[in-house]
Amino acid sequence: MRFALPPHVTNTETEHGAVLLNEKTGRYWQANDAGARVLRCLLDGGTAETAAAALRPGDPKAYERALRDVRAMIDGLRDAGLVIS
Repeated sequence: MRFALPPHVTNTETEHGAVLLNEKTGRYWQANDAGARVLRCLLDGGTAETAAAALRPGDPKAYERALRDVRAMIDGLRDAGLVIS
């Protein structure tokens, strides 16, 4: 599944993460460094699994937690209308 930003959403990377702005509503969403890495991975064609693996390389227990967190982030992004797939 490919992820993309809708035309009305801009992504600006910052020193400590990223900020997504929904230009239709004027609302923004802030991601910390890990969230920005996940978003970048997804927008570059990655999956929830590849994003989780990039966050927790080589640690199966941490990977499962990271995968749950990435999936929750994807759900939150979709619910806020900040990504489409």
